[in-house]
Amino acid sequence: MRKCLYRMIAAVLLAALLALAGCAQAGKDKKLKEASPPEDTVFQVSTINALLQGLYDGEMTCGELKKHGDLGIGTFDGLDGEMIMVDGSVLQVKADGKVLPAPDGEKTPFAAVTFFRSDQAQQVKEVADYSQLQRLLDGLIANRNMFYAIRIDGTFSYVKTRSVPEQAKPYPPLVEVTKNQPVFEMRNVRGTVAGFYCPPYVEGFNVPGYHLHFVTEDHQQGGHLLECSLQEGEIQMDETREFYLMLPAGSDFAMADLTTDRAEELNEVENSISGGKRIE
Repeated sequence: MRKCLYRMIAAVLLAALLALAGCAQAGKDKKLKEASPPEDTVFQVSTINALLQGLYDGEMTCGELKKHGDLGIGTFDGLDGEMIMVDGSVLQVKADGKVLPAPDGEKTPFAAVTFFRSDQAQQVKEVADYSQLQRLLDGLIANRNMFYAIRIDGTFSYVKTRSVPEQAKPYPPLVEVTKNQPVFEMRNVRGTVAGFYCPPYVEGFNVPGYHLHFVTEDHQQGGHLLECSLQEGEIQMDETREFYLMLPAGSDFAMADLTTDRAEELNEVENSISGGKRIE
């Protein structure tokens, strides 16, 4: 009788120990998973329609943004310039054309980033203009309903970019800001294009099609890409199957009417090559 009781107690203790060991291992696995970078995920702060409407207050610090990606694009608190993230460094292209490393404490109202892991690469030469570059990119996209992160490193015979000046409240809509955008022209520079192809159904959330920014190799010039001619370089693409959207928590977003169709405004903002002062 006693032997049977001892065996039962031993079995219960063994089961408890195994359960505790399993919980400990599960905790370790969870921590490892959380510590691993979320690859193949586009992480986005706010929506493009919110930005178009003038919601420019920063929502996330650049330090926090780096935890979600090492390549991406966006803007800064108060619409203070264009953001390009390359190799984990967040760079700020100011309205005067200067490129500065963004402090970790600087905030962004809109950004999209990912941990870039190239799925395919192609060497290219003598790309005459941005339209031809987009046709080359089209040929590399196997699934137009998927997200693609894009990186292009090379020598550019010509690049035209823009940035935007910091705004004060009450914030004007983005289409009004870009009517007086400073435009920068560069010739015979090495640099990197970074950004995304987003599928057509993201309208209102992000930019359908291509949204690309540029920075020179020496981090002296850059901005939102408007036009380019590529002498030679390498296109790398990363097909990205997951999308994570972090919405703003503030009252401005809560009160905003985001039901208006802003497709025409977005097209004007993204593709307009008119603007104010040109800087070479």
